[in-house]
Amino acid sequence: MTASLPPKVWLTEFVLLGALWGASFLFMRLGAAEFGALPTAGMRVAIAALFLLPLLLLRGQWQALSKHWGKIFFLGMLNSGIPFALYAYALLSISTSLSSLLNATVPLFGALVAWLWLKDRPHGMKILGLLIGFVGVAMLAWGKASFKPDASGLVTGWAVLACLGACLCYGISASFTKRHLGGVPSLVIATGSQLGATVGLALPSLWLWPSQPPSPTAWLALLAVGVLCTGVAYVLFFRLIDKVGAAGALTVTFLIPVFAVLYGVVFLGESVTAWMLICGTVILLGTALSMGLLKLFSPAR
Repeated sequence: MTASLPPKVWLTEFVLLGALWGASFLFMRLGAAEFGALPTAGMRVAIAALFLLPLLLLRGQWQALSKHWGKIFFLGMLNSGIPFALYAYALLSISTSLSSLLNATVPLFGALVAWLWLKDRPHGMKILGLLIGFVGVAMLAWGKASFKPDASGLVTGWAVLACLGACLCYGISASFTKRHLGGVPSLVIATGSQLGATVGLALPSLWLWPSQPPSPTAWLALLAVGVLCTGVAYVLFFRLIDKVGAAGALTVTFLIPVFAVLYGVVFLGESVTAWMLICGTVILLGTALSMGLLKLFSPAR
């Protein structure tokens, strides 16, 4: 185990976070099919905010939120509102398996943003990892991203770009948290970010609210994605950023595709092609190299 990996005490939280965020693709797909993209994202953050706010008040951390509310609310749109809406839109056109494999590029975008913004320049194997990772993305998108409607009228190209846009948002938000919100309690960041995203998505969600009442299944899906995959998951995520750093916390994306693909196959009957697995392996290999978790050879002494 390298220094970049979290200590054993955090492995349980890593696995749990990977399982929760892997399930979010399943629940978002079920919700977006009836609610639409923006209402799904808006309901997700609103439910998460309602879940987290009592916990914040019970711990007496409202003052900390009021002190940093501007930055935290901005982070909420960057780390929740915008990417949730982009993924909900994408899941209307592409499978949960494909979207989760694209989500594995989050550490690549995180490393790139940290390089450009925080001047945390990668060297050697890490630069090679960035190149390999983005080659994997190109391979995966080549056969999946089409800007012509298919037989069912879907345009997958925009869905793929939406997923990559969401990954870029996550990469920026990780560096933003490290630079501007270091030392702020994880519950404060998690709660405030969901409140900020709720405010930002409120009007678009109401404007695009579905005319037909969604089914109980869709409501349950949004309840699960709001409470478990957002409320609980973001507390874990910001705890990990605080303890192991932004780069270390982003390695949870290695686990997300594993759970998401499993859920998609079991519950949605999705198929996973050999090409998707090959491209996913290339992306994960590049990510591991870019994060310093893997070395192809040892440098000469």
